[in-house]
Parts: sequence; structure tokens; C-alpha cells
Amino acid sequence: MKDRAMEKETDRDTGPGRGFRPHRVVVLALDGLLPFELGIPQRIFGRARDGRKRRLYEVVTCSVRPPGPVETDADFAILVENGPEALATADTVVVPASYELGPVHEEGVLTPELAAALALVRPGTRLVAICTGGYVLAAAGYLDGRPATTHWASAEHFQRLFPKVRVDADVLFIDDGDVLTSAGVAAGIDLCVHIVRRDHGTAVANEVARRTVVPPYRDGGQAQYIERPVPDPQQSSTTNARAWALGRLQEPIQLRDMAEQESMSVRTFTRRFREEVGISPGQWLTRQRVERARHLLESTDLSVDRVARDAGFGTAQSMRQHLQAALGVTPTAYRNTFRAGGRARDASGTFHGAEAVR
Repeated sequence: MKDRAMEKETDRDTGPGRGFRPHRVVVLALDGLLPFELGIPQRIFGRARDGRKRRLYEVVTCSVRPPGPVETDADFAILVENGPEALATADTVVVPASYELGPVHEEGVLTPELAAALALVRPGTRLVAICTGGYVLAAAGYLDGRPATTHWASAEHFQRLFPKVRVDADVLFIDDGDVLTSAGVAAGIDLCVHIVRRDHGTAVANEVARRTVVPPYRDGGQAQYIERPVPDPQQSSTTNARAWALGRLQEPIQLRDMAEQESMSVRTFTRRFREEVGISPGQWLTRQRVERARHLLESTDLSVDRVARDAGFGTAQSMRQHLQAALGVTPTAYRNTFRAGGRARDASGTFHGAEAVR
């Protein structure tokens, strides 16, 4: 009780009246929702704090109807205290999965009450879907012409129902700027941690991940979770090679060097790596170096040239190109943004600071 009281006091002392306002996340609870997924935003965003221990997000749950019970896919309902009008106050709207989407799932069209609720969302609000919550965003037209993902088991149906959406069933999540979608169930955790990292940097996201006892960044995509024939138990894994590479990111690493760690041919190693991680060794290595560069830019005063060398990019120009492709900003802009605890914004007003997983 004492800890909760102290948290409330901290929020009150640094509230809107003193120039600080947490980012408001509104979670839309639909009938048939999965309780696990409904709890992800509160658990991840609710744990994010800045250096002064202030809550960085305020998480609110609402339904498409006036306050009251919302059915779940479990043997209990939840009592939601906010109606759809809460959507008009959101900085970010999160739509978790539901098993009772009716015409949304069957015909790709919104119900009248769901359409009326989404009409309350302000232009420019960030939209996030967890798992099959993407059906709602797609039915509303938010995903037309854009990349998106959903649970691998629903991907083919999703693509048939929404042919204008560029569906990628192999990734854990996709960040397309103001619209983000995740793969199935626990991938919603990966996406929400990613959003915290995008908004407030690696240090805050890592702290949230530690407190939630989840990895701050999960390798590969959901391709590694799709059911396949059981592999030969005698087959080797690529775990040792990955650990070996992580210990020397600052050095030149060739594919054959990684294959030698597992006593495999390059061809066998590459195939096995894709099966286990979901991406190629080269893509994985680049992601690890980008993450190393982000950490060094945020947590040290090393020069950009030194960060580039320590992260394994060799030159500042090479690192600049990779960060620009992954994050949308230069190393200097990234450092200035996250050392100050904010987000980078380009001349058009678009926020950056996140790699779009493609």
C-alpha cells in the first residue's frame, strides 16, 4: 500500500499542472477478448518510468458501449469503467485480439457500434493492434496499402479478406510509423516493449523488460514458431555461434567464421540459422550491431566514430547508413533525442526512433 501511495503522490507532483503529462494509451476491449492480451499494455506501458520515477504512460481501458461488463474467451467477464468516448482522449489506441469479431472477421466490415467508436479517434493518433486485433484496423481502412502482420495461423485468411494490406506472416511485429501491428499473443509484449524503446530509448525499455522478466529484444520472427516437422534430435543448433558473435561485434565477422563455431558448412549453417532464428545470419548480425550502437549512443559520450568501431560498423558513414535505414535518423540526431529523453521528429512532423521490422 505504501508503494502505491508513493507512486500516486509522484504522479500528482509532476502532473499536467507542472508541465508533465504521461502519454495516454487507451485499450479497446471488445467482446471475446483474450485476458492475457488485454493485460499486456498495462503491464508494459504501466512499468515505464523516467529518471525521476514519473509514469511515462497512462493506460486506460474502454469498450464500444457505456461502462459495463465485457465478455472474454475465458469463464469470466471484466468490468470496463470507460465507454467509447475515452478513445477521443488517446495519444495511442491499442486493439487486442478478440474471438467474437463477427462481421469484422467474416466479411471484413465494421459493426455500426465499432465504426462509431473508431470515429472518435483523433487524426494523428497512433494505432496499435495485437494479434488478430489487426482485423479491426484493416476493416477500418487503416492498413490499406501498408505492411502489417497478425498471428501466423490467421495470415492467409487475413490476406484474402484484406487484399490491399501487405501481410508479412514471418515477423513478430511491424512498425509502420503511426500504425503498428504484432503477430500472435505474446508478440504483443515484443511490440509494446519496442514502442517504449521507440518513445524513450533503450535504457527505459530494458528496465521495463527486466521488471517484466522478458527479453528486451527477441531474435527472429514468428516464422520460427510455425509448426514444422520435428527436427532430428542429433541436429546441432546455432546458439554457440550467436554467443560467439555477440562477444566480438566490434570485429569483422564472416559467415564462414560463424559456421565454423558449429562445425558446419556455410550452407548448412545458414539453413539451420534461418530455421531457428527466422532471419539470415547477416540480418541478425546487423540488428545486433544497430542495438549495440543505440546503447552506446544513449549511455556514453563516445564519439560517433568510436561508436561505429565498437559496434562493428567500421566507419561512421557505414553506421550512419544502417541507422538511417533502421531508425530513420542519423546517429547524432538519435543521441540528441534519447539523451534528452524525447523522440526525434523530422521536418514533416513524423516521429522516428524505431526500426520497422520487415
